[in-house]
Amino acid sequence: MAAARWTRNAGAATSAPVTNELIIALPKGRILKEALPVLARAGIVPEASFSDDNSRALKFATNIDGVALIRVRAFDVATFVAHGAAQLGIAGNDVLMEFGFSEIYAPVDLGIGRCRLSVAEFADVAATDDPRAWSHVRVATKYPNITRAHFAARGVQAECVKLNGAMELAPLLGLCPRIVDLVSTGRTLVENGLVEVETVAEVSSRLIVNRAAFKTDRRVVPWVARFRAAVEALDAAA
Repeated sequence: MAAARWTRNAGAATSAPVTNELIIALPKGRILKEALPVLARAGIVPEASFSDDNSRALKFATNIDGVALIRVRAFDVATFVAHGAAQLGIAGNDVLMEFGFSEIYAPVDLGIGRCRLSVAEFADVAATDDPRAWSHVRVATKYPNITRAHFAARGVQAECVKLNGAMELAPLLGLCPRIVDLVSTGRTLVENGLVEVETVAEVSSRLIVNRAAFKTDRRVVPWVARFRAAVEALDAAA
């Protein structure tokens, strides 16, 4: 793996790395497993340590010289790409909606990581509740911007309590009567006595690109085409 060079901008308080590698940011967790077949179909195979559960490395070489992968939190993928630290990445449209980075272009829906962003509350409350009658809601969520925008469109004031995980505890412990969170199978909701009462957005993962890199880095456009072809090939084989 090529080592990064470091440079100091005139008047800058900190140094910044400069590398000629093409960096692709990948999210940790469930989406990563679904992303690997897409990467393989696009011709990218990570180094062996990428699959080593004991490895604490975050940056990995690939079978393609000059192309490296970084593995970060799902929310951080968008930040790395928006600020140009990575030219490409894979992120759910929930992350893109929450941050609204103008520096990011999302040209390919990869069709992976499918789930939904939903409002949930206790099942016994939902039995007699009518979301159409809400005028004010107090909600625990990882997505305050999406949540406020969703309810504002209906004329509902949303008071959001920001949590980064264990969302289902908020109703259980009286923090908030409702949550807005990602739902896949719904099992976690059921096991905590909650049910979905409203869908905020359908979610899937996208190939994202730094807009400046898309225009100026001649390596980027061909990679976008390869990822698009990979998705089409996987769909055809399904």
